Amino acid sequence: MEVQLLHSSISPSRPLYFVATRLAPRRPAFVRCCLSSADNGGRGGENSGTYVTPQAAQQRKAYPFDEIEPRWQLYWEENRTFRTPDEVDMSKPKCYILDMFPYPSGAGLHVGHPLGYTATDILSRYKRMKGFNVLHPMGWDAFGLPAEQYAIETGTHPKVTTMRNIRRFRSQLKSLGFSYDWDREISTTEPKYYKWTQWIFLQLLKKGLAYQAEVPVNWCPALGTVLANEEVVNGVSERGSHPVIRKPMRQWMLKITAYADRLLEDLEELEWPESIKEMQRNWIGRSEGAEVEFGILDSDGRELGVKLSVYTTRPDTIFGVTYLVAAPEHSFLYSITSKEQLKHVEKYTELASRKSELERTDLQKEKTGVFSGSYAKNPATGALIPIWIADYVLGSYGTGAIMAVPAHDFRDHEFALKYQIPIMKVVNPFEASHVLDEPYTGDGFAINSSNQLSDLDINGLSCKEAASKVINWLESSGHGKKKMNYKLRDWLFARQRYWGEPFPIIFLDDTGEIVPLPENELPVTLPELDDFTPTGTGEPPLTKATSWVKTIDPISHRPARRETNTMPQWAGSCWYYLRFMDPNNSTALVEKSKERYWGPVDIYVGGAEHSVLHLLYARFWHKVLYDIGVVSTKEPFHCLINQGLILGEIEYTGYKDKDGKFVSADSDCNPNDHIQENISADKVTKVGDFHVLKDNPNVRLIARAYKMSKSRGNVINPDDVISEYGADSLRLYEMFMGPLRDSKSWSTGGIEGVHRFLARTWRLIVGSPLPTGLYKDGTVVTNDEPTVDQLQSLHRCIAKVSEEIQGTRFNTGISAMMEFINAAYKWDRHPKSVIEPFVLLLSPYAPHMAEELWSRLGHSKSLAYEHFPVSKTEYLSDSRIVLPVQINGKTRATIMVDKTCSEDEAFRLALSDEKLSKFLLGKTIKKRIYVPRRILNVILETQKARS
Repeated sequence: MEVQLLHSSISPSRPLYFVATRLAPRRPAFVRCCLSSADNGGRGGENSGTYVTPQAAQQRKAYPFDEIEPRWQLYWEENRTFRTPDEVDMSKPKCYILDMFPYPSGAGLHVGHPLGYTATDILSRYKRMKGFNVLHPMGWDAFGLPAEQYAIETGTHPKVTTMRNIRRFRSQLKSLGFSYDWDREISTTEPKYYKWTQWIFLQLLKKGLAYQAEVPVNWCPALGTVLANEEVVNGVSERGSHPVIRKPMRQWMLKITAYADRLLEDLEELEWPESIKEMQRNWIGRSEGAEVEFGILDSDGRELGVKLSVYTTRPDTIFGVTYLVAAPEHSFLYSITSKEQLKHVEKYTELASRKSELERTDLQKEKTGVFSGSYAKNPATGALIPIWIADYVLGSYGTGAIMAVPAHDFRDHEFALKYQIPIMKVVNPFEASHVLDEPYTGDGFAINSSNQLSDLDINGLSCKEAASKVINWLESSGHGKKKMNYKLRDWLFARQRYWGEPFPIIFLDDTGEIVPLPENELPVTLPELDDFTPTGTGEPPLTKATSWVKTIDPISHRPARRETNTMPQWAGSCWYYLRFMDPNNSTALVEKSKERYWGPVDIYVGGAEHSVLHLLYARFWHKVLYDIGVVSTKEPFHCLINQGLILGEIEYTGYKDKDGKFVSADSDCNPNDHIQENISADKVTKVGDFHVLKDNPNVRLIARAYKMSKSRGNVINPDDVISEYGADSLRLYEMFMGPLRDSKSWSTGGIEGVHRFLARTWRLIVGSPLPTGLYKDGTVVTNDEPTVDQLQSLHRCIAKVSEEIQGTRFNTGISAMMEFINAAYKWDRHPKSVIEPFVLLLSPYAPHMAEELWSRLGHSKSLAYEHFPVSKTEYLSDSRIVLPVQINGKTRATIMVDKTCSEDEAFRLALSDEKLSKFLLGKTIKKRIYVPRRILNVILETQKARS
């Protein structure tokens, strides 16, 4: 809610300080200090509050982050501190660190977004301080459905909302102190950028990798566009949950299948998570098998002169084929359908068109189909087998038809049982452990697999041997051939929407010929449209720009019309990493020398949700660019890191019975028979591995963290966190939550902990605040020579932080710095020669505080390019030991001593120890027994009893 000034008599020049009472449910109760416009960049509070004095507000802060952070952000921007020059010293090592292109949504950032961005920023700052030329840019993947759909709903042009969203994202990223080179900022929606997206499309066209085809597509009438399979869930669109149907449309396609083998094989060279590699392997889905041709016959057994090709990975089971299945969208559908079955087939195919490919291939779905009325002849047995139409077979995979072997395939088996089709067992397992009433899909040896007429006998052969023999027989007899197949399909590369890159293509009016535009005609810019809503007919919105659509072929000067489809959102994000290398080049996509130096991306960080499509498409384009000499590397991204999710705060749920009494969640009763109740965190405690009620520890609760979403009300806005704790605290906390790659739940208590650590660091170096809450200038460090103990603490910290940054184990690096601060608080003096290196260690994590401390330590320039500290091995080995101290033979305490410690030094340390001094002071010492590195035993004079 807005904070409103109710008394107009208050002077607008006077800073007002409010403390918020409570935020909305499910959000952390931030206690916020809201400054005036002049002091806080115009950001108002969201809650009403009580007035406090400036002095009291200052004292509430652990350290003055709200003064420090804006000051250094302005310094970095004005001095372009993180700008990577266009021309760099190429004799120096380079490090290209990139975040996955964000889509600038209207909601702005939530606290999950900065997780990956903070990690890459730490790495970038570290590499700069290690002497690398660092390329760390940021830009926007801003075309696509979300912006256009919002524009349609609100009547606002997508360009307007996109620019507004970009400004918000940019402001939020800058408020977190990320060291991006903003001079290289790009957006996929800028004509000077998508000129080169169009140029790449022309190169694909030249190489025969772009073509038009009539293909069955997922058509969403409500969204007015074709959707990829991944954008359809349970028959509706992922965005908006609108119905989706299958219909044939003429579309632009990219021949990614031509690169399937290279996309598969080159995965081995990449430093990527194995799970992501496996996802790509599965998506490409290479398999070896055979293509078999079956002659088609009508119901009377007459040959129709048509052959149906099927692809199989199990040619060894050809004798077990008892029926064929063709996909509802198969091109031979009407050739193999009898007149008697035509109406049934047409009705079935219409129903199938409403399902997505994912639905159709779901193993849990009941199998459905319809008989075509025709038969096929099994070339191995000569038997006539029925041809069915069923939607569990896809027209996009293999040949769009399969040979069904119900004895050895679960889907075929389920279908055969339902429609009472014969089942012929042709493989026996090597060991008799198979359940007899289920299909056997494992390895074994062939049985019932011999026919004299076809001169094929594979009985007794292993599956592998049998498959090889069948393939040879198919090729020699003319019934088929060996075949490599892929699940990967060509990329459907068109959308019937307005907000996307126009195609650099025209069609001649008189012939319909496709004509690519000359490169000097690029970019083809989007026309301004007032009405960019879908037409509802399948015609793209750009057809409404009649004056733009009608054009002249610049080569032949003949009348023509422009392509009115636009490119999909993936297009611009396929190659942006290259443009960052040379963002202002107007004559080439990227200068060769710059690409050779900066490529490939050394570290690429983003979510696992992009594991297949974005990465696969980008790799495909990169390989095409490699083939035509634009890039010098085979792969675009050398090392890939997937950061985990940040979930909302843990929510606690209890169960009550019908009498209103709490029931433990681990009881045998069904939770559905009980009333659920949300339990606030202050009523919960943890006992062992379980969360229980504080008032009744016998009642266990369900504790779960959910993905942040508006619907759950658990979204944490980073602006709120920064306002209360500062950007450095947010950065530090997100790294301290746990390993970068793991998912973890947000905790307000956790950020308070790292905020206290930063406050302790501040007070250690700057000193305690004055009674007013303000701090003196400068620091409280000294020019004393450091002790061995201090140097050991420092260099152990240097070694640990350096190692953990390089290993992206940022949480344990922070722990090492906390240990250093804990040790430093025990020192009487804090030498500058120890504190300065620590500030440099802290700087990648908490750059605002580090810059301020560096300045207070007497430096006039930013620390961004200072040399990162290097540990010295002589201080890493532990030269100290724990020495037990006995009094009269009884161990009373231990002390820390150097390994070379003398007896006198050990005794002096014992005297100064709080536990030991009470035994020694004022006592007469009879003798000392000292064994170096082992023990100190002090023998006291026995006091005589008084007479």
